[in-house]
Parts: sequence; C-alpha cells; structure tokens
Amino acid sequence: MKILSEKTAQTTGDSSLVQVTILSIDADQAGQRLDNFLIARLKGVPKSKIYNVIRKGEVRVNKGRIKPEYKLVEGDSVRVPPIRTAEAGTEAKASHQMMSLLAKSILFEDDGLLVINKPPGLAVHGGSGITLGLIETLRQVRPEARHLELVHRLDRDTSGCIMVAKKRSYLRHLQAALREKSAGAGGITKVYQALVVGDWPRRIHQVNAPLLKTEVAGGERVVRVHPEGKPSLTEFKVLQRFDGFSLIEARPITGRTHQIRVHAQYAGCCLVGDEKYGNDEINAVMREKGVKRLFLHASALSFYLPESEELTHVEAPLLPDLSIPLGKLSAI
Repeated sequence: MKILSEKTAQTTGDSSLVQVTILSIDADQAGQRLDNFLIARLKGVPKSKIYNVIRKGEVRVNKGRIKPEYKLVEGDSVRVPPIRTAEAGTEAKASHQMMSLLAKSILFEDDGLLVINKPPGLAVHGGSGITLGLIETLRQVRPEARHLELVHRLDRDTSGCIMVAKKRSYLRHLQAALREKSAGAGGITKVYQALVVGDWPRRIHQVNAPLLKTEVAGGERVVRVHPEGKPSLTEFKVLQRFDGFSLIEARPITGRTHQIRVHAQYAGCCLVGDEKYGNDEINAVMREKGVKRLFLHASALSFYLPESEELTHVEAPLLPDLSIPLGKLSAI
C-alpha cells in the first residue's frame, strides 16, 4: 500500500487524525471489502463511525462514493478522511480464557489459513454493541499474523468450522472458491449438523426455494421464502431419527443469510433452539433438557488450497453442549 498524497485537515487542539490520506491499493490488499479494509486500518475506531463516514461519502474510491461491501481492486485510490482519535477508545483486551479457548480450537493450519472450531455465543466480529468477536480475539492470540481476515461467516449461536485467512492470496482464492457450487468443481463444500423438530419428511432431500431478506420493526433482520427472493438451494440428509426429533445433515449450495434455518422451517421441521424461526414451547422444553442455544453446527469443510490438487477435508466434532443432550434423546 502506498500513500499517494496527503493534505492537512484543520485540528481543534485535541488528539486527532489530522490528515486526509489517499491510499493506493496494491495486489496484497486487492479483494478485500472496503469496510474490512478500513476496520483493519483504523484500529479502535467504532465500526459505527466507519460505516457512517462511508455512508456520508467521506470515504471515496477513485473519487467516487462507494458502498461498504465494494471489493477493492489493485490500483484503486482510497480517500480516508480525518477521524478524531478521541472517538477511538483503547482497544478492548480479550480474556485469557477466551484466547486460550481459541488457541485450543484450531482444527487446521498452514502458511495461509486457519480453520477454527468456533465456540457458540461468539460473534465472528465486533460491532452492534459487541466489543470483541472471533477475528479481533484471534488477532490478539496471533499478533505476528498481520493479515488475518474472515473468509466467511457464521451466526453468533452457530458453532463449528470457520476459515480465517492469514494471507491475502488465500483470502482471494477461498472467497472465489465459495462462489463455486462444490469442492468437486474447485469450490468449497460446507456441511452442517442440525437437530430439527419432528420427523424429517423422507421425500425431501433438498429445498430449492428463493429467500428474501427484510427488516421488521426495530431493525430486526428476517428471512423468508418469497418468489422475489434470491435463488437458494440446500441439500438435506437424515443422520438419526429420535422420538419427536431428527438429526439432519445440511449442505447449503448457495450461501444466503439464515438459509438452513429457513429452508428447514419451510420443510416443516424448524431447528431446535431457533428463537427466530422455531417453536417457542419446544425450545423451552429443550432448554430444560440442556439445549440452551441454536442446535446448528458447522461440522465439516472440504476445499482446495491455492496451487494444490489435493482436497483438504476438515471436521469439527459436536461440542459437548450439543452432544450431551443429544445423547439423552430416545432413538427410533
């Protein structure tokens, strides 16, 4: 990254970032989302502030207004406005317990990639009132790793396999692979395990139903099957049937928000512990039996590393908070 030019911004006498800085994106930064690039550069600045300056047009790419999700291209010119450092508090420190847990949760590592068995209840990144997420904590666990970036995301209550790139080249390669339909086609296969309410219909092996994301009162995000939604496909397989429940395997072919949860609900079998799309009465009963969160676990990933023809397969066993109550159900 090169600084092409700078100009001094007026200060008010307190500690401030006093320059408008124009940055040139090199090959190593290319492929990142604009918001992630700025979050990494402006450490300690609240994410709400970063999104606000993007929305107001104070951040510009090639002299034009831009959206947070824009993918940076080599040679792009990024204008970063002055941001008062008074708005940037001291970076929160992760607890030794959480740092130790993440260090012990590494399932796979090579020069460019980490695969973590994400603990439940941990957001993948900070924001919306969350000071520290997985990526911020991992950066404290591995301060020598300068380019740690999330390859994809998991919901906060979902546990299991999540990829974190250590190199920009891996990030670009794996995010491009995510756009492919399967590992067999050079893409990435994601496998989840979920416990659903009821006897999963034997005739349903996939749900192909468009999903539309909307916001309801209070800004809550809700996804539903709707003809105007984005094409969405999930493959399902029953692993074990229980009295009143089914343990299923889900393979999302597309990658929509809440896809597995909404497609399972559409098939007539909502996920256990799902407070948004599930059955409140059954959730309450299952909490008493030990299932205190969404029963959804990213159990496996299959992918090709850059310049490798060998398929890499990583598995994450069910965590005890799910496997123990599952073992108490009556199999049929």
